[in-house]
Amino acid sequence: MVAEPGYGEFMSNTDAAPTEVTCANSKFTGVLHPREVPLGGPRAMLVRRTLPQRDRSMIGAWCFADHYGPQDIRTGGGMDVPPHPHTGLQTVSWLFDGLIEHRDSAGVHATVRPGELNLMTAGAGICHSEVSMPETSILHGVQLWVALPDAARDTDRDFAHYAPAPRAVDGATVRVFLGELAESRSPVHTFTPLLGAQIDLDAGSALTLDVDPAFEHGVLLDQGAIEVCGTTLAVAELAYQAPGSAQLHLANRGDSPARAILLGGPPFPEELVMWWNFVGRSHDDIAAYRELWQANDARFGDVHGYAGRIARLPAPPLPNGRLKPRPRPSS
Repeated sequence: MVAEPGYGEFMSNTDAAPTEVTCANSKFTGVLHPREVPLGGPRAMLVRRTLPQRDRSMIGAWCFADHYGPQDIRTGGGMDVPPHPHTGLQTVSWLFDGLIEHRDSAGVHATVRPGELNLMTAGAGICHSEVSMPETSILHGVQLWVALPDAARDTDRDFAHYAPAPRAVDGATVRVFLGELAESRSPVHTFTPLLGAQIDLDAGSALTLDVDPAFEHGVLLDQGAIEVCGTTLAVAELAYQAPGSAQLHLANRGDSPARAILLGGPPFPEELVMWWNFVGRSHDDIAAYRELWQANDARFGDVHGYAGRIARLPAPPLPNGRLKPRPRPSS
């Protein structure tokens, strides 16, 4: 068994008892169906989670994917995520609607805006807070995690912002926020080769993209009816394409515009342990991270300027038994 990084609110897990799932080797190459996860109290916002799952826990180094909204937060109190820790990963914020205030222990104070990448590198340890801004009425976007390879998982804290220019291609618009696609390249540094892009397809259009055959790819549908690999996706479903193909075929089967997020990367060769907001390589890694966070250790630093409901998010108890590494699925 390996603990899934259960989710409480967006980039944080406020669950008092994060669940565990078995992560076995898999040759799964079809469509991953999301499950809904409630965030918070009686008027909880729901997110739709597609990664990780038992059938497939990663796509390249992408190890976590949630889709949420569009949600009117004017009657639900909005987002208020207290300072919470991360290790061994990068967090990717990508919005379609809304504004979120980000603060972290590297001293960054930034705004997450639609169509603009905010990428935070946790490395050895970071903490951050997220709060929806007063002018936000609708929240709609995806939250993603990228696992750092062992050689870089103790790297320094960092933060990158990038607003990719839209590129028109064959009845579609592509915004590449990580990696390279359709003659667009993101300047943002990653520790393994990655692809991350928003693709908007006109009604009735079809698109063939040249992709790296060494990559595995996932297409996460945000809205509309996009067909991938012969299957028309529903909202928040994720179609998986294994390495070996130099092209990816997309078609909008609806009568209105459609939108998807494309993720890719070479198969990640290392075993991981993921629990709460931590990525490590062993139970002992996770237990040590949790103990240091609870002790307010300098490894994670402090967030300045957050004025929310509690000063910092406490870690839940570790589950009974030792956490085991998450093996790589077989492609």
